[in-house]
Amino acid sequence: MPHWLQLMADSLSSLLWAGLVFTIPLTLLSFVFGLTLGLMTAIARLFGPAPVSAIARFYVWVIRGTPLLVQLFVIFYGLPSIGILLDAFPAALIGFTLSVGAYTSEIIRAVISSVPKGQWEAAYSIGMSWRQAMSRTILPQAARVAVPPLSNTFISLVKDTSLAAAITVPELFQAAQRIVATTYEPLILYIEAALIYLALSSVLSQLQVRLETRFARYGGMLEARS
Repeated sequence: MPHWLQLMADSLSSLLWAGLVFTIPLTLLSFVFGLTLGLMTAIARLFGPAPVSAIARFYVWVIRGTPLLVQLFVIFYGLPSIGILLDAFPAALIGFTLSVGAYTSEIIRAVISSVPKGQWEAAYSIGMSWRQAMSRTILPQAARVAVPPLSNTFISLVKDTSLAAAITVPELFQAAQRIVATTYEPLILYIEAALIYLALSSVLSQLQVRLETRFARYGGMLEARS
C-alpha cells in the first residue's frame, strides 16, 4: 500500500471520531439555537416596538459585519479579560449560534414578509389571534420558501465549524492538525479532512433536495385545496 494511502487509512478513525464527537454536535446545536434566535430576531424586527426592533437590527448589523473568526476570538480569548471564562466548546457554540441567528433572521424576515397580506386578513377573519395566525398560517407557508436558504446555511455551518480549531475545540480540522504535527504530512492530512467535509456536504445536499421536493409537493397540495 502506498505511504500516503496508509497514512490516510491510519488517521481516518481519529478524524471521524472528532467529527462525530465535536463537529456534528457543534453543528446541530448551533443551528437549532441559532434558528430559534433568528426567528425571535426576525419577529422582533418585523413586529416589535421600536426599541426592541432597533436592538435586533444592531445585533444583526454587528454579527454580519464582522468576521466569524474574530467573534470567536473575542468570546474565547477576549472575555476572560473582564472575568468571563468559557471553555472552548461553549465559546464556539455561543459564537456559531450568534452567527447563525443573525443570518437566519434575515432569511426568516424575508420569507415572512413574502407571505401575502391576504393570508393575515383571512386568518383574522375566522377569529384567529396574531399568535394563532403566525403559527398556523404564516409560518407554515414561510417555512416552505425558507427551506433552500436555511439548508444552505446549515451546510455552510458544517464547514465553518473548522474555525473552532482556532480556539482549541478538538473537532475534525484540529484533529487533522494534531496528526500533521506528528507526521509532518500536511498535504495528505488536510486533503483527507477536506474530503470528509466534502462527503458530509454532499450527503446534506442530497437531503436538502429531498426536503425541498417534499415541501414543494406539500405546497402543491395546499394550492390545490385553496
